[in-house]
Amino acid sequence: MATTVILPMLGQTMEEGTIIQWFKQEGDKVEKGEPLLEVMTDKVNMEVESPDSGILRRIIAQPDETIPIMAPIAILGTADEPIDDLLAETPSLPSPAQMIANEEKGVLSPAPSSPALSVEAPTSTPSRVFISPRARRLAHESGLEIDALAGRGTGPERRVVEKDVRAYLASVQAAGTVKTTPLAAKIAADKGINLHEIVGTGPGGKVLKDDVLKAVSPGIPALQGQVIPFTGMRKMVADAVARSAQTAPHVTLTAEVDMTETVKVRGQILAELEMKYGARISFTDFVIKAAARAILDHPIVNSSLQGSEIRIFSQVNIGVAVAIEGGLIVPVVKNADTKSLVEISVELKRLAEKARTGTLSTEEITGGTFSITNLGAYGIDMFNPIISPGQSAILGVCRIVDRPIAIKRQVALRSMMNLCLSFDHRVMDGAPAARYLQKVKELLESPYQLLI
Repeated sequence: MATTVILPMLGQTMEEGTIIQWFKQEGDKVEKGEPLLEVMTDKVNMEVESPDSGILRRIIAQPDETIPIMAPIAILGTADEPIDDLLAETPSLPSPAQMIANEEKGVLSPAPSSPALSVEAPTSTPSRVFISPRARRLAHESGLEIDALAGRGTGPERRVVEKDVRAYLASVQAAGTVKTTPLAAKIAADKGINLHEIVGTGPGGKVLKDDVLKAVSPGIPALQGQVIPFTGMRKMVADAVARSAQTAPHVTLTAEVDMTETVKVRGQILAELEMKYGARISFTDFVIKAAARAILDHPIVNSSLQGSEIRIFSQVNIGVAVAIEGGLIVPVVKNADTKSLVEISVELKRLAEKARTGTLSTEEITGGTFSITNLGAYGIDMFNPIISPGQSAILGVCRIVDRPIAIKRQVALRSMMNLCLSFDHRVMDGAPAARYLQKVKELLESPYQLLI
């Protein structure tokens, strides 16, 4: 029996995913549990396994499309069973936000100032267009939006083939329409500009946004330099931090920590532990251990606001931000409170290496209950970290620097470091957050407690 494959929830905070590639083509045989496609979500690329065995009858979600979780992405079945009923239930078009965000895909739009060039709008929402690879390539090269071909397919099962695209392009050319992107057409309509009077600089003479803006203000030189697409990992990071900043009232507390003893202890045990366990203990490892140990005394920071409930997690899973090309990712050290410094060090280095090579699993990036981000390597003395969605606090770690400090009315040179704790004021007030930060400071200033 034919079944619809949906986009599963691959992460704790996942709301949508971007299709990167399909490992199978329509008509291919698929085994249950076999990798079916690759999806980008939660700042990492993940493989989605086939939920069943059968023939991949139809690919609904195409590469580069952003799909909400639980939305249909494909249809599996036998080679000859009907799938029309399942196809009728699939979404018809990408959202307007997706259309605007992907301006460069292009669309054949009528010139807004010339009634003779208008194209009649459909009276109802068109169904999803099924199109052959060659036809899709031709449409893309011609700047033609795929949805404009709805109902024009003459291939098997009304699929749009290459000759249908050529026929539509010929009819559009005869009608005198102008090739333009949706955003360029909107700006031209708002400014009352005739697109026929603009020379397009896009593929095949397509009119782009900048072409219209130059027509509006021809004397003003373009100031735009390099353009970085706001897609993929960069957009996912942006969506996560924006959602957190907008929903959780952030308050940041900063404490100055005397790391002199930690520096001393690390120097004493570094060579021996590296020789015995192959682990080179870092200052981040000490902070993770201290942060996890302090949570046992102040569990409110290890919680999540979910609806009308504040849920305190039973596990202490510390997410550690790792910078990678194009963004950052937060692998999770599970049960950090029960691990030794050596175990934390080995685990963190393993996760960081997998993060940089893009081989982290879903299990390794989900389940975090508290996060740490360290900018000390960049010479940062203070910052306001943003809480990870689904958590209530994050600890920012700054550089260690020698400073003259007054101790018992005497000036001494000490290794000092700032810790910056951002917390969700809906979940806790300043006092419990301050007590937690004070406990972390105490542990780092007396690091022998962390070796027990």
